[in-house]
Parts: sequence; structure tokens; C-alpha cells
Amino acid sequence: MLNPLSINCLVLALLCTWALCNAQSDSDSPKIQLRLAGEKRKHYEGRVEVLYDGEWGTVCDDDFSIYAAQVVCRELGFMDAVSWLPSAKYGRGEGRIWLDNLHCTGSEKSLAQCESNGFGVSDCKHSEDVGVVCSQKRIPGFKFIRNQASSMEGLNVQVEDVRIRATYSNRKRIPITEGFVEVKDGGKWRQICSEEWTQMNSRVICGMYGFPDEKNINIRPYKLLAKRRKKNYWGFSVNCTGNEADLSDCKLGREIELRGNNTCRKGMPTVVSCMPGRGFAPSVSIGFRKAYRVEQPLVRLRGGALIGEGRVEVLKNGEWGTVCDDKWNIRAATVVCRELGFGSAKEALSGAKMGQGIGSVHMNEVECSGFEKSLTECHFNRDSVGCSHEEDAAVKCNVPAMGFNTRLRLSGGRNPSEGRVEVLAERNGSLVWGTVCSDSWGTMEAMVVCRQLGLGFANHAFQETWYWQGDSSSQAVVMSGVRCSGTEMTLDQCLHHGKHVICPNGGGRFAAGVSCTLTAPDLVLSAQVVEQTTYLEDRPLYALQCAQEERCLSTTSDNADPTSYRRLLRFSSQIHNNGLSDFRPRASPHSWVWHECHRHYHSMEVFTYYDLLSLNGTKVAEGHKASFCLEDTYCDEGIQKRYECANFGSQGITVGCWDTYRHDIDCQWIDITDVKPGDYILQVVINPNYEVAESDYTNNVMKCRSRYDGHRIWTYNCHIGGTLSSDVDETFPGLLTNQLSHR
Repeated sequence: MLNPLSINCLVLALLCTWALCNAQSDSDSPKIQLRLAGEKRKHYEGRVEVLYDGEWGTVCDDDFSIYAAQVVCRELGFMDAVSWLPSAKYGRGEGRIWLDNLHCTGSEKSLAQCESNGFGVSDCKHSEDVGVVCSQKRIPGFKFIRNQASSMEGLNVQVEDVRIRATYSNRKRIPITEGFVEVKDGGKWRQICSEEWTQMNSRVICGMYGFPDEKNINIRPYKLLAKRRKKNYWGFSVNCTGNEADLSDCKLGREIELRGNNTCRKGMPTVVSCMPGRGFAPSVSIGFRKAYRVEQPLVRLRGGALIGEGRVEVLKNGEWGTVCDDKWNIRAATVVCRELGFGSAKEALSGAKMGQGIGSVHMNEVECSGFEKSLTECHFNRDSVGCSHEEDAAVKCNVPAMGFNTRLRLSGGRNPSEGRVEVLAERNGSLVWGTVCSDSWGTMEAMVVCRQLGLGFANHAFQETWYWQGDSSSQAVVMSGVRCSGTEMTLDQCLHHGKHVICPNGGGRFAAGVSCTLTAPDLVLSAQVVEQTTYLEDRPLYALQCAQEERCLSTTSDNADPTSYRRLLRFSSQIHNNGLSDFRPRASPHSWVWHECHRHYHSMEVFTYYDLLSLNGTKVAEGHKASFCLEDTYCDEGIQKRYECANFGSQGITVGCWDTYRHDIDCQWIDITDVKPGDYILQVVINPNYEVAESDYTNNVMKCRSRYDGHRIWTYNCHIGGTLSSDVDETFPGLLTNQLSHR
């Protein structure tokens, strides 16, 4: 029998043997380097490529797992893996397939330590190349292993972070557009030698920080400043093509020879100067520039929840249309972003990720070099046959750090996306947080707050917030009379009373509040259905008793003879939800109003306005359609109906479905009994009071030309708001008058 001392010696010997074997295993592992590659990707995702024996190759997706993805991401300096993608989702690679049938536990320090068939032993094709998506957060202080500079050629830049460090005199400018370029490597910020820095490198840095262009800079003051700064240089050059969305996507150049005191042998630290887009002009004060009216663009974004993102739409022959996502990539997306005054694109989105557009698909198979001034200069296929709005392309752009969220906050809500709106304002020489008066507070104002805070769209606008946590009664009202158009980037840009606050209710429980959401519905009326179904009907007043009770007739019907007739302009309306979330009435079912005459509930006081306008815009007749029954009449293929009015069911319109009001339903008309013959504009407005938040309100209006001769009516040239260029839309009546005179 072994004594305790012998047992201890044996255990110690086994532990030493295990440690030695483990050390030998780590040291014996083949030396490899990894990178992420492929199209339509960001710097933290892509096809996994391995450098082994001096040659780049790929990894097969057979037996690949999230544990293997974790090893890949950590080896590349990211905190963790989010997911992995098989079947060459980032495109097919080239060369050898180095690894197949990988089995990782997730604890390995390198992919080379995972079990596999061995390097170069594979029965896969490049159609099976695997890709990974890593978390965007870098490992703090991560030190990348760099061998000889020659082996680093072609590798992506591997640093923890990049920044533009402004000089002391420029640090109060918003946004920061100019300064020294520094990279964080090994947990320390380091300067970059300017001797091999190029204009293309500056273009990438500016694009990362939300600026469309770079500009020349007066280097003299920076030379003087550089002499006084502590030197801590990064030892590599960078080779960017100018099309990269992030410095991490650029290639690492040769190793730079530094002096003994760790400074550049030639030149000085790299400095960049960026040119902001018009909407982000720098200001020295705390406030921001007022909203401005831009000229008619050729490209625009629609449906995005945040600044600098949305569905891409282009103007052609005076009509707005969408872009098909075939061949859509980060280069084309970056052209769009820079054209609109943003930086480079963070993401090129396909599959109508920002909602579906309407009208024509103007561009297909877009191919850009990345340096075009406009998307319209890129090569593209004008034939859009086979492209539907389910393939509408979209973008997410880098935008400047304007500090929008530092002057506004939400307080007391149940989650970070809701709460009482509090504003940082100057009072008696100091900055204090105060509330916003809820008089006139509505969806448009809430939209601006949610966008400013980066929380998306407004879900609700609250005029009472007493039920949320915290006591606002002790806070002063610092902003009142707020009126927003909905296009402003900050609440400061909206009209308001300024420093002279006027709030009859005194704030307190009546402070303004919001709840925000990243997705919203988008209702669009079919102009074609209206145009094709318009007709006149003469109906006796005694048969319109219910409609009269619901105020669907003109006021002259109040004292009219019950046996007299009313002339009704009738038409069908088909309302489609093109957004990313269901359209639901704001009021909950318990507060819906029951109408005995028609035996139905009204879930919204007014759902649509129907107006007949003169050519100069004067209203000559009106109607309104209360939302008694919002439901899914029809849905696109593959979409299940959710809302049905039968048996007092829930009301709403599902994404991809539409609600149809037939021409023979009560109140689906305009009473034109008192209208004289002539030329008019038929106008329909959906959700006119903005009771329910939508991603786009411009397409809630429809206009048609109408000619009434006293007996018959013709309706033609119907179009949805926002589908025509602004100059055509604003002159719509006059333009159509000229067209009619030549018929």
C-alpha cells in the first residue's frame, strides 16, 4: 500500500507531466493567422480565412459550431461570437480549404488547436466556406501577434479602436472634424506616422466618423503641437483603397522603422480634416443649427428609424422609385451615404429591411466604384423585370457624433425607451434639467425626441406622465409651445417659446412624455383603386339617417327636405401596410365608442379625410371616414390575417395586408350636392391627426384631378404624396390644368 507521501509524489508527477504535455501541445500547434473577408459585410463579420504555410485559404462548414466561431472571434480580438453562417454566405473564397470537420470546445486559444482532419485535408468545395459574425466589442488591451512584416501584407488592420483626437482649442466644436489620428493597440492610444499616410486613408477615417469628404489642412500649427506631445507611435503603415467602411477593413502595410525614442524617422503624427455634410455643420455653442430647406435631391432615404438610415429611393423623370437589391453592396451604399451628407455606409441592407416602397423600381444590379458623386452615376440595369418591392435596397450610414443625446433624456419610464421628456437648459447662468410643457404635445414632437435619442420612432406621445416613477412636480418647465414638422434632428430645432416659457397647466403631472420603438407601420393608399372606382350616386336623404348622425354629409343636409336627394362622390379605398409593424388603433378596446345605428365600434375618431379642393387649394366639400372596422381584408401570399371585425374582434392592419373599404359602405364618399361644375382636386388623407405613429407620413396623402360637369365626374392622374418631385407635387393643380387644356 502506498503511504500518503508516495501518493502526493505520484499526484505531483502526474500534474507535472500533464502541464508539460499541455505546454508542448500549445507550442506544437501550427502557427496560423486569421482574417474575415467577403462581400456585403462589416469589419466584425465575414468569411473565415486562414493563413497557413504562407498561403491564404478557407474553412469548411462541416461540423462547424458556435464554439468554433467563438475561437475565431477571440483570436481576431473580439469579445465573443454572435453567430456563424454556412454555405458561403459571404461569397466563395479561393485557394486551399485548409480546415474541415472542425471540433472546438470554445476554450482553445487558436483555431489550430481544435480537432480537425488536419491542414489541407478536406473533401469540401468553396460553396461550403464558413463565415462568422462577431460581437462588435473588442477585447480590452488585446495584443495582436505580429510576425515579420512580410507575412502581414494583405492582413486587415487589427486595432482595438480608432479616434480623431482634437486639439484643445477644437474640443468644444460639435462635431469634431479635425485632429490627430490615433489607434488603440495593446490598451494604449498610439499616433500614426504621416510619412506613408495617404488621402485614401483620410477618406476612410472621415467616412467612419460620419463625414462625406476630407479636405486639405494647415499643418503648421500641428507641427508645433506635435513637438510638445508625448511620443507613442504605432509601428505599421496602413494601405486603404478609400472604399473601406472602417479602418479595420484596410490592409496593414509594412512595419515602419522607428527611432530609438519611439518616434518617426521622417514626418510627424498623422492629422486629418473632414468636411461635414450640410446638416451637421459644426457649432461652438451647446445648441445646434436650425433645420434648413434642402434643394431637390436625386436620392433620398425613407422608412428608417434613425438618422442616416432608410430605404434608398431615386428620382427619375420627376417620379420617385426604389432600388432592387440585386448586386447591392457596401460600395453602392457608401455612395448613397456620402451623397446625402453622411459618412461611409455601415451596412448595405437587402430584402426591404426598411419597409417596402411604392411606385416603380428604377434601378437594378447597381455597380459602383465607390467614388461616384451620386448613385445615379453608377452603372445599373434599367430592366427591373422580376424585381418586386420585397427586394428594396436600404442603407445604414455612419453619422457624426453630435452629442444629441446629452441634452435630452427620458425619466421614470418602465424601460429605457419610454419616460418623461427632460431637457438640459440654461437658467440663471447654469445648466439645469427640466420638463417640457405638454400643451400641443403630439406624435410629431415625440418622433423628434425618439430620433434625437437614437430610440427610433415614437410609439406614443403622452400629455400626462404623473403615473411614472419619480416626482416631476419639483422640476421647472424649461420648454413650452413645441411645434415640430417631424423632420428635425433635435427638439431644439422645433419651434418653441424660447426662454420665455408659457405653460397654463404648469407642467408637473402634465409634463410631456414619449414611448419609442424601432419599428413602425406605414399605411399607403392605392391611388389606382380610387381612380378606377370613382362615380356619382344620387340618394334620398331619408335613406342616409345613420350617415347624417355620424356627420358624413355636408351641413346643408341638416335643414333639407327628407325627400330631397344628396349627390355623393363615391369610391373604394384600399389601404396597405408597407411598414415593419402592425397598424393598431391608439385607443384600447375598452375606450372604443359604440354606434348604435350602424352597430359597430369606432376605434379612432377620424381615420381618413376626404376633401374636394378647388385648383387653388380651397376646400369646397369634405367627408370623413371613422375607423369603425380596421381589419385584414386581404394579405400578401404567405401572410396570415390577424385582425377581423366579426364578433367585435381586435382591429388593425397586419404588415403585408390591406384593408379595403368598398364604395358601397356608408360614409365612403364626399357629399358634393352643393358643388358647382368645374375642375377640382380630390384629396384623401389617412391617419390625418397622426394618432398612430408611422415610419412615413408623406405617403398618407393622395391627390387626383377631377372634372365635374354637373352630371358626370372624371377622376384621373391620381398620385400618392411623396412619389413625385417636390416641384411637380407643389404645382400639381396648375400643371394638370395645362395638360388638360391640350387634350
